[in-house]
Amino acid sequence: MHSTMCSIWSRKMKLQVSGKTGAIQSSMDFPQFRRTALTTVAAVLVLPFQVQAQSTLAEVESFFDAAQIVAGPALVDCTLSGGTETTCFSITVIAEPSSYTPGPWCPTNITDGPDKSGIWLEDGKVHVADGAFMQNLSTFYDDDKWQLSDPSTGKINVTDSLEACLAAARPDVDPAYTNHCVQCLVEYMPEGATQTYVIPVEPQPLMRGRSIGFAGAGIARNGVSLAAAAPTDAILGAYTIAPFDVCGGHVNPHAGYHYHAVTDCLTTLSDMSDHGGQIGIAMDGYKIFAQNMTDGSTPAKLDRCNGHETGDLGYHYHAGDPGSNAILGCMSAEYGCASDDPTAVCDATARPPRP
Repeated sequence: MHSTMCSIWSRKMKLQVSGKTGAIQSSMDFPQFRRTALTTVAAVLVLPFQVQAQSTLAEVESFFDAAQIVAGPALVDCTLSGGTETTCFSITVIAEPSSYTPGPWCPTNITDGPDKSGIWLEDGKVHVADGAFMQNLSTFYDDDKWQLSDPSTGKINVTDSLEACLAAARPDVDPAYTNHCVQCLVEYMPEGATQTYVIPVEPQPLMRGRSIGFAGAGIARNGVSLAAAAPTDAILGAYTIAPFDVCGGHVNPHAGYHYHAVTDCLTTLSDMSDHGGQIGIAMDGYKIFAQNMTDGSTPAKLDRCNGHETGDLGYHYHAGDPGSNAILGCMSAEYGCASDDPTAVCDATARPPRP
């Protein structure tokens, strides 16, 4: 490049000697030359990133081949949670799996078994939330105020309509739905409802892990949201319980179907690294792998975010134990955005409006 620049200089420079002063003058347009040179250098610097971004885009499209993609993936400008302005990929999907039908969640009678019930996460364990479990909640939580079923008929109180779902599946539960099993159905979502995820092409690491934001932990390979921890304290505080299906998911009337636990329902990308296979991409751009290694062992030296760095994969996450109610512990890099508005511009520093 040095020789090229010298050639440009020699071709454009014309020296003139002033008879009075002997000063050397140049007819070269220095500002124009500087702009041309800087543009050339900038193009050379940007080119590798563009190549990397396009490669990432192709990898993302291949990874989400099991998702119901509506638009994308495409490269967009974005502002991450820490204020970094960078390039992200945007992908819009229908927020439900295509390989299975979500549910069931709430049993309707204390005689209902696991085939008509979901699961509940407590104390690091996965519990079958069947009829007997609902009947014995007062013992399970050592609190006599729990009474979800009718003692004479065994019928369990369940939110069985959209109106009931909207009244109970919120932080300030309507008192009319105290002592209810709360479930919202996929069909309650508007037809064609989508979620758009905007995730950095190149992760921007943080000095210290940050709490998972409103966008959640990431997106699974099938296009379903990998959510932050379920607000179980608020749920239980209203004497309600909102089970997950056996795949670790349930429906929020605003965000649709999403996971709070990763079970064996999720298919992984073919595992070429013995790390259990990739099941998703985190909102900060790092890859998420299965809970355990391919041989069933626990990944070594995970940090508090559930991530570690290896020579073959670089930094990546492993999904948390299903009973932990934490797919990831935190975010190791600045995260992007998730929205039900596919036209929204991602600024993860802004707090999203309440539904």
